[in-house]
Amino acid sequence: MKKLKVTLIKGRPGNKAKSLANVDALGLKKTNSFKIHPDNPAIRGMIFKANHLLKVEEVQ
Repeated sequence: MKKLKVTLIKGRPGNKAKSLANVDALGLKKTNSFKIHPDNPAIRGMIFKANHLLKVEEVQ
C-alpha cells in the first residue's frame, strides 16, 4: 500500500482557518514537521485544501 510523507514547509500565521484546520488534522504542528499517512481520498482531500503549505512525497 502506498503511503504519503506530508511535510509542513510554510508557517501557520496569516493563513485561513480552514487550511489550518486541515494542517492540524494531518498532525503537523511546526514548520518542517512531517507525518506519514496512507494514500486514500480523505488524506488527499486534506492535502489539496492546504497544498500551498505542504510538500508531499510518496514513500514505500
